[in-house]
Amino acid sequence: MPVAPKPAAVGVKKAPGGGLKVSKPASKKKDEEDGPDQVDGWDEWAQGKALLKPPDQLELTEEELKEEFTKILTANNPHAPQNIVRYSFKERAYKPISGVDQMAVHLVLEGNLLHLDSDEARRQRARQDPTEEKPAAEAEAEQEKPDEEKPDEEKPDEEKPESPDQATGPEDAGEPEEGGEEDRPDSVASKTGKKEQKLTNQFNFSERASQTLNNPLRERSCQTEPPPRCNFSATANQWLIYDAYLEELQKQEKNKEKQKSSLVKKEEDRSQKKQMMTETQSDDFNKVIKVSKIFERMVNQNTFDDIAQDFKYFEDASDELREQEGTLLPLWKFQYDRAKRLSVTALCWNKNYPDLFAVGMGSYDFSKQGHGGVLLLYTLKNSTCPEYVYPTGVGIMCLHIHERLSHLVAVGFYDGCVAVFNLKEEQGGGGGGGAPQPAYRSTAKAGKHTDPVWQVRWQNDDMDNNHNFYSVSSDGRVVSWTLIKNDLVFSDVIKLSLEGAIPECLEVVEQSSVACGTSFDFHRKIDFLFLVGTEEGKIHKCSKAYSSQFLETYQAHNMAVDAVKWNHFHPKVFMSCSSDWTVKIWDHTIRSPMFTFDLNAAVGDVAWSPYSSTVFAAVTTDGKVHVFDLSVNKYEAICTQPVVAKKSTKLTHIEFNPIYPIVIVGDDRGFVTCLKLSPNLRKKPKEKKGQELPKGPEVEEAKLEKLLSLLREPDNS
Repeated sequence: MPVAPKPAAVGVKKAPGGGLKVSKPASKKKDEEDGPDQVDGWDEWAQGKALLKPPDQLELTEEELKEEFTKILTANNPHAPQNIVRYSFKERAYKPISGVDQMAVHLVLEGNLLHLDSDEARRQRARQDPTEEKPAAEAEAEQEKPDEEKPDEEKPDEEKPESPDQATGPEDAGEPEEGGEEDRPDSVASKTGKKEQKLTNQFNFSERASQTLNNPLRERSCQTEPPPRCNFSATANQWLIYDAYLEELQKQEKNKEKQKSSLVKKEEDRSQKKQMMTETQSDDFNKVIKVSKIFERMVNQNTFDDIAQDFKYFEDASDELREQEGTLLPLWKFQYDRAKRLSVTALCWNKNYPDLFAVGMGSYDFSKQGHGGVLLLYTLKNSTCPEYVYPTGVGIMCLHIHERLSHLVAVGFYDGCVAVFNLKEEQGGGGGGGAPQPAYRSTAKAGKHTDPVWQVRWQNDDMDNNHNFYSVSSDGRVVSWTLIKNDLVFSDVIKLSLEGAIPECLEVVEQSSVACGTSFDFHRKIDFLFLVGTEEGKIHKCSKAYSSQFLETYQAHNMAVDAVKWNHFHPKVFMSCSSDWTVKIWDHTIRSPMFTFDLNAAVGDVAWSPYSSTVFAAVTTDGKVHVFDLSVNKYEAICTQPVVAKKSTKLTHIEFNPIYPIVIVGDDRGFVTCLKLSPNLRKKPKEKKGQELPKGPEVEEAKLEKLLSLLREPDNS
């Protein structure tokens, strides 16, 4: 039996680089040594089985080859941010957000529209209508199928409806179903010559029911006050009717006598009639203006109804969570279009009409004084347009409304003049017509100031019941002005100097020794006592009876004193502010301040609140309003809030409303903003059950005196 030859042994070894090395048999080696011609095809076999090692392959050891590397795939988005922080109003700090959105959207495709000529669209039409022409690819595929597999082959024994209209009833003949022959522009119906029916616009289609206009519900949130009504009743008898006829006959007889009079009398009558016509026309015009103002207010109250609701009803509920802090709610914003380049240089509320306030427009940039100024009077009932407009050729620097006679407004100008506007005589009405002129105005002959007038204040009438007011200017004079008939009569009360008050006997004084007055205020109860702030940072306590000396001088500030205000309740306390960033509260019997507050910016104005002896507010040039309550916190403000959009905007003045819990703030861009105080800023002591707390100015005075007594005790000891 023949035996098959034994195959040559081939060795397989592991190469150092991780591959397999094939060892050739001895016979093959011998054949290779003899030459390539002796063994045919060996090179091709060796080339396929031999180890091919790339030149950049790593030389790894046995342990490194057995080492496994594990990779974990997660659904997290590698590009999602992991360090997002947001402000937490509860904890009052920035907190990192734990949950991060890991979704990564690569493609968003909405809609199911198909092109008419596409294969998919034709397939859909073929499924709906077998007579539709099919795509070429499907037609070829159906031809290749055997005859029994064709689904569309017609059988002779089956009846097929001639058209879709026959399958439907007569009721549905006028409304073809979706996908029918008549709805498709490329259907067989178009080929047979039938009239095509347009498709319904499914995007802009609306039924009759949806076109019905429903009237909105009537709102009762905004209602106007009912007009005044009165009941009239009278008794008519024969004698009253007879007397009325007699009066009418007498009028007719008088008219006949006038007609029979001479030509001169006729001309006089014509002139009188013209006068009467002009008077009636003016009366009618005033009535039209009054009615139009009422309509304008009604329209504006409806337009800004949300602000009116906030002004009347809104109370910040977050004040219950914070006991010693409050907020300011912005309400209306007032602006006059013709005074955009001017700044708000003065604010004053009307004491008789708490919704009316005056705004003085000018500029503290003395290079822009060529733009002039404007006196505006706004009401909270109409924030879009001022009630009175008085344009002036010179910038206004200060103003004050008389407390009893609210139609008199005293104004001080940049050129040193003072004037008095009478609102009864001239009505601005939006600036139409000629520019209204002041009723009184000082001149160079009448002793006007030579420098800008920084403050004016009405005082009590003199012994002859003549109205008078005071003014202070940079020329160092405090002047009293009295309204006598049609003239302004002046008298110098005191002249300021660096060394002290200047006696009246010294008329000529060196200009270098004159102190520049910047602000002043009169005592609420002591009529002759008043304070004067100077540009050098000093505050002088003066008396109307002594014009030759100061009662006291306080080294108050390092820069100009911008405002000095007596407290409304305590007779000894006054407040001052300056451009040196500080607000100081004084007892006029002590030379050192009782409280000093640093506001980190120049202070433009301060104001005491009319409802509490310990609450006051200040505005700074960085656009912030600071509200303090000494009975709550004696060291820092209980509310510090920016109220302007731009950081470069500077706040200039602030005033409390005498009745409502609101303040108005003016800035250097000509805007006046109305802000509402939250409950914590006007907090009053709570009444206990069965006990009524005492009210009145004496209680407020005692509250402030209790705070000052704690500061006076160390000094007395």
